[in-house]
Amino acid sequence: MSIDSLKSALGDFAKDIRLNLGSMASDESLTAQQKYGLMVACGIASRNKTVKDAMIAEATPHLSAEALTAAKAAASIMGMNNIYYRFVHLSSNEQYGTMPAKLRMNVIGKPGVDKADFELWSLAVSAINGCGMCIDSHEAILRKEGMTAEMIQTAVRFAAIIQSAAIALEASE
Repeated sequence: MSIDSLKSALGDFAKDIRLNLGSMASDESLTAQQKYGLMVACGIASRNKTVKDAMIAEATPHLSAEALTAAKAAASIMGMNNIYYRFVHLSSNEQYGTMPAKLRMNVIGKPGVDKADFELWSLAVSAINGCGMCIDSHEAILRKEGMTAEMIQTAVRFAAIIQSAAIALEASE
């Protein structure tokens, strides 16, 4: 399934979502690797098989095998980290913030792609998963890596569009 077939599966109520999905591929504010890696990571984070499959099908011709693997890794590792660090952030017991996480996260240090690209994908997944602590951490790293506010906002916009496609698809079924 491609983005076009995903758009056609959405109900008439989701016209804005279809238009937003259509605009992602033509966005030129990010590199191809950044853009298509976002599609993969956010598609996986949407937890909707149809959306995930469409995003991976759209992105695969534009990504190296290493970048495709790294985008999948960003979604996976953030699935773990977002739960843990959202708990640490939201818990009124400050002791959890002083305790070691004891979670393996080696892929963050060696993602197999440019660090900024991996961080951008991780930020977008963190936005989908609602972890403010992770959003702040990844955004700070991206700014140090030279990413502009516009580039970061584009990544979160992609996350919002992809997540809304999953919701609209479910509403269409």
